[in-house]
Amino acid sequence: MNETSATPAKEAAVAAVMASAAYQTAVATMAREHDRTVRDIITLTEIAAPPFGEAARASAYLDMLRAHGLAEVEQDAAGNVMGLRRGTGNGPLVVVAAHLDTVFPAGTDVRVRREGTRLFAPGVGDDSRSLAVLLAYVRALDAAAIRTRSDILFVGDVGEEGLGDLRGMRHLFREGKYKDRISAFVTVDSPDMDGIAVGGIGSKRYRVIFRGPGGHSYGAFGLVNPMVAMAQTVLELSRTVVPADPKTTFMASVVGGGTSVNAIPNEVWVEVDLRSKAPSELARLEKRFLKIVDDAVQAENHARSVREGPVTAEAILIGDRPAGASDPASAVVRYATDAIAAHGFAPRSVFSSTDANIAMSLGIPAVKIGSGGTGGRGHSLEEWIDVEEPSSLRGMAAGLTVILAIAGMEAA
Repeated sequence: MNETSATPAKEAAVAAVMASAAYQTAVATMAREHDRTVRDIITLTEIAAPPFGEAARASAYLDMLRAHGLAEVEQDAAGNVMGLRRGTGNGPLVVVAAHLDTVFPAGTDVRVRREGTRLFAPGVGDDSRSLAVLLAYVRALDAAAIRTRSDILFVGDVGEEGLGDLRGMRHLFREGKYKDRISAFVTVDSPDMDGIAVGGIGSKRYRVIFRGPGGHSYGAFGLVNPMVAMAQTVLELSRTVVPADPKTTFMASVVGGGTSVNAIPNEVWVEVDLRSKAPSELARLEKRFLKIVDDAVQAENHARSVREGPVTAEAILIGDRPAGASDPASAVVRYATDAIAAHGFAPRSVFSSTDANIAMSLGIPAVKIGSGGTGGRGHSLEEWIDVEEPSSLRGMAAGLTVILAIAGMEAA
């Protein structure tokens, strides 16, 4: 999968896939079963899958994979569910994945509201639609009796969002039973077909807990205050100069703590997100942030009394997503680009933070592609997708072409 032959050869391979009668049968199957795919989207969306609470949806998806006749259908130690579609070559393995989890906490109303061809619900596009599309691909491949040289492992994975920290993919690539066989990785995530993620944005996420002796706001006035150290940390971080290229960002996002409006707090905390396309810049930003924390603590301990104890800070790493990128000349990237363009989209290479980060960081060619159709308001309670048939099927057909080109569709 690492060959870098000229683009025309890749275009010819994509054209051969799309011209085959079997491929046309597969696309016709997806069209015929469009309503079933929509029902699958709704079913999966309405099974809550909050962070670290994907078990119910994973169980349902495991049953769906099993019903689709895949081999070695199982759930691994991390909670990922998967099934194997065997190829003809006993060769390398291509993984095609969509994530089970959403960003929404337990208790969120995940019932789907339908207005015409639009479906509204938290997580409906990110990533329930993709999970359903993977099932549609399996049915289409079987209906057309398509064989590929590579085995294809279809995966519904856990821990893609937020503090899940890609734990499902970490396990799959570092500890899972297939870890030494994976030669290419495709994650299907959200509807957009134009943006092909060929690079993974690295991130470091910290929760910093500031502690102090606390006391009455009036009676203990003059004692050190951990809130001041926290505020100074956020202020100094905001003054940090970062490069525009490679794009590097930071954000103080969540705060908490304190006891009462009339009490110097014993403990406060802040969560911070640091990101960069370049590992070196991310490391530089992380080093600066940790120094800012230390400097803020020292400044507060010098500014006020420590007679009851000093302010301290504990920086806890709560997220660590590795950066990486696929070689633009690799077969995986070229097949994805050419296949998506062949279906009338305008593909552009982007960097993002997805399940593909892990594969990219390990040097395994990987891309993120869309599930088709349109959508919007991702990560909000009003998230929506449009399941209008022609647009949805065009995207799904493009995605299937990508997978067949990468996995090596056998001639009939």
